[in-house]
Amino acid sequence: MAAFDYVPAIVLLPFLSFLISVGVALSGRDLLPKGGALPGIAATAGAFLLSVWAAITVAGGEYYNQHLYTWAAIEGSFELNFGVLIDPLSSMMLVIVTLVALLVHVFSLGYMNDDGQTGLPRYYAGLGLFSASMLGFVVADNLLMAFMFFELVGLCSYLLIGFWFRQSGPPSAAKKAFLVTRFGDYFFLIGVVAVFATFGTAQFAGAEAFPTMAEEALAGNLTVNTFGFDAQTWFTIVGLLVLGGVVGKSAQFPLHTWLPDAMEGPTPVSALIHAATMVAAGVYLVARMYGFYALTPTTLAIIAFIGGFTALFAATMGVVKREIKQVLAYSTISQYGYMMLALGSGGYIAATFHLMTHAFFKALLFLGAGSVIIAMHHNENMWDMGNLKEKMPVTYATFLAGSLALAGIFPFSGFWSKDEVLYEALIHGLGGSPLLLAAWAMGLLAVFFTGFYTFRMVFLTFHGDARSDTARDPVSVGWNVKGPLAVLGVLAVAAGFINMVPVAKLTGAEIEFLHKWLEHGPAGLTSEHYGELIHDFAGYSSGYLVGGELGTALVSGGVSLGVALAGVLLANSLYNVPEPVEHTDKLGGIKTLLYNNYYQDEYQVWLAEGVTMPISRAADTFDQGVVDGVVNGVSSVSLFTGSRLKRVQTGVVSNYATLLTLGLTALLVVFGLLGGWF
Repeated sequence: MAAFDYVPAIVLLPFLSFLISVGVALSGRDLLPKGGALPGIAATAGAFLLSVWAAITVAGGEYYNQHLYTWAAIEGSFELNFGVLIDPLSSMMLVIVTLVALLVHVFSLGYMNDDGQTGLPRYYAGLGLFSASMLGFVVADNLLMAFMFFELVGLCSYLLIGFWFRQSGPPSAAKKAFLVTRFGDYFFLIGVVAVFATFGTAQFAGAEAFPTMAEEALAGNLTVNTFGFDAQTWFTIVGLLVLGGVVGKSAQFPLHTWLPDAMEGPTPVSALIHAATMVAAGVYLVARMYGFYALTPTTLAIIAFIGGFTALFAATMGVVKREIKQVLAYSTISQYGYMMLALGSGGYIAATFHLMTHAFFKALLFLGAGSVIIAMHHNENMWDMGNLKEKMPVTYATFLAGSLALAGIFPFSGFWSKDEVLYEALIHGLGGSPLLLAAWAMGLLAVFFTGFYTFRMVFLTFHGDARSDTARDPVSVGWNVKGPLAVLGVLAVAAGFINMVPVAKLTGAEIEFLHKWLEHGPAGLTSEHYGELIHDFAGYSSGYLVGGELGTALVSGGVSLGVALAGVLLANSLYNVPEPVEHTDKLGGIKTLLYNNYYQDEYQVWLAEGVTMPISRAADTFDQGVVDGVVNGVSSVSLFTGSRLKRVQTGVVSNYATLLTLGLTALLVVFGLLGGWF
């Protein structure tokens, strides 16, 4: 049997673990060891092995695009289908999601089970459904199916963020995440409808794929329904509608506010959300339908600018946070901004590369933070830590590797992917796009803040003197914590070596493996084809600094590395001391502004209560008083007239005869009078 024959099992195995855990949870009895963790571990391990098998098959040049089920069909119009698409992009993402999900399940044995938590079958059921939902989203072969799993991912995040529902914080954070992302998904849903209305299909691949049809329409070879707009303008509108869902899920400005609050959930859930599921879903969606976005330069420019701005905006807030998970939360927002910057700059490969490396080093950092939180009796305040490197050498070594990758320090994985993102934005900005240059500048400045807040976190947590009794005598962690950290630590170091663009350009060596990986696949879904679209339709061209492409690559990499090191060295001078102090207090009101997240939450509350609610009340008043008032008035007249006329219907025959006689007499009198007049 071919590997592709087992692709549905990649989704179904975690779903089966969800069903088992739900059954255990509903039974109210302890039917499985470890709170029901073992079915989830077995399921994700099996899904991981099948994903690797599928990826190996794809590496041989094969791909898989199979229709599975017709949900609904309108004859002569369109069909709503479920199908599977396995190409280099989706196979890479399958491996990432299943690996991270497996490691999160194993880590949960140490984080959740050893703390005497209740409701563990419910927890593992949520992890299983979360994993299955994301995997279903990854393999979806059409936009409608992707939207359905996209929404299911949001539901799972709501359930898991609010896992500790008896506390006040988690339920509130879960509702906030659900509502903010739903706001973006409203636009996504309209975009899905618009795609069907325009093309009659929502397939990603094949002869009837909507990106291919859009390409043909812009080339003048196909007529589609653009509702009175020119094709370029209409495709831009549709792309921006779908982008609404992306901005919400991937926590980009201005719909980023849910993500820091989501830290109220269990730390392993945070690792899964930030590295491989919820937040990754938005960026993956843009990459999945990149053949459509590459046709609309306005949409690409907006994506790039949102990404560059978000990268800088979130990074500035990370420099003042006190809780270790809060720093990582703002780091996630910033890093997904880099991915959006790359996609908007025409850097499809750079974006997917950073998506991969970030999945590994961010999962590592969250799980490393979880190890620290276990040791600190679930105290997350970095100012109560210190000197943990002596007590937790494995956690420290792996966390340091993840931090070096996050800061973009050579030769760790984040350096290679972040450098390629900035390189793509720079060369296309120099090619004639001032907006891309502005986005690149914001991304470059964010590198400094990233280096600073990352190593501020490292030094406050692991270096200096212990600043609390708990830090002096931390709780030890077991193999189920250290094992996942070791695996991810290796990946944080080595994953970047699959695509060392500057070295490849300098030496001529064939080490751009990800480029080769994404060059093949179904027609219209290859990096080579996307490059042609970017050039022909978006008008992107390359501009070089000195020495051509090689010189620009080296200059770009050198500058970004220098900026990152400047941030690291500043953090070292301020916080790598025995008794650090909060130097950010010197910022005064700026610190207050940053610590309160630029008052984005307050602004959104004001917008809801001060603007949306009054408009809603006015609309409700108009609806109740005018629209319903007219309808109710007409019905009231009818009801009143009917209530009076029904009194003549007494049921007595003699009364009816009398009324008929009187009516006839009245008619005769009237006609007699009328006859006399005429």
